[in-house]
Amino acid sequence: MAEPHLPNVSFEFFPPRTPEMEAVLWASVQRLAPLAPRFVSVTYGADGSTRDRTHRIVARVLRETDLVCAPHLTCVGASRDEIDAIARRYWDEGVRHIVALRGDPPQGCDRYEPYPGGYAYAADLVAGLRRVADFDISVAAYPEVHPEAPSPEFDLDNLKRKLDAGASRAITQFFFDAELFLRFRDRCVAAGIDAPIVPGILPITRFKQTLRFAQMCGASVPPWLHERFAGLDDDDDTRRLIAANTAIELVTTLQRHGVQDFHFYTLNRAELSYAICHSLGLRPRAAA
Repeated sequence: MAEPHLPNVSFEFFPPRTPEMEAVLWASVQRLAPLAPRFVSVTYGADGSTRDRTHRIVARVLRETDLVCAPHLTCVGASRDEIDAIARRYWDEGVRHIVALRGDPPQGCDRYEPYPGGYAYAADLVAGLRRVADFDISVAAYPEVHPEAPSPEFDLDNLKRKLDAGASRAITQFFFDAELFLRFRDRCVAAGIDAPIVPGILPITRFKQTLRFAQMCGASVPPWLHERFAGLDDDDDTRRLIAANTAIELVTTLQRHGVQDFHFYTLNRAELSYAICHSLGLRPRAAA
């Protein structure tokens, strides 16, 4: 009997603010590393504010593990020359994969404005990174449309520009309804996009926090999900069980529809992402 095809997974972490938070992050990296992810990414503050902390975590992952590490890089708050210099430094340190994003407006700004002398948008950043070195580049996609996009067609055209500029894949914003992703995947195919569209999966650690995230990025939270988590604010154990079950339902549905790549927004916690990967058939490499 043929071995089932195991999915490819990747994990996202964010740079911690305190030594205690860094210890939690590092424990999560060590817990998830045996699942042999394709890469792990490290986020970049909305206004570039975590640049040094991002670099420090990336350097530690490269130094102390065998993982492929993909730092996020944005257009915000830096000139083209500064961004190119960061990219060259990453390349010299062994980074071969970058997640290229436009970035959010700096704090206190209502709308995004290109930085003077900087890369205006993500497609420009992708093209610039490709000129610096032969990076593997991931970009963002929005199954429910970017909140600033004037139309779904505009948003899809923008995604195509990023991929045509040299990106290898798109990682989606999180979503909770498998149909949203599957319809989006169909629209990408119809638009001539043949690069992998990787679903971004957010295990729900705290429901109120998830609602805030969803409001910021334009993701919908269906009524049935509100109902599942109602009354569980002070019941950590039940909430974790519901969260794991909800995410497992989502990924197994996607897997039945041929999805073989998953990106997990871990929030620096390993438990839920590990359980979901287990349900997908992944086992620690050492145990295999």
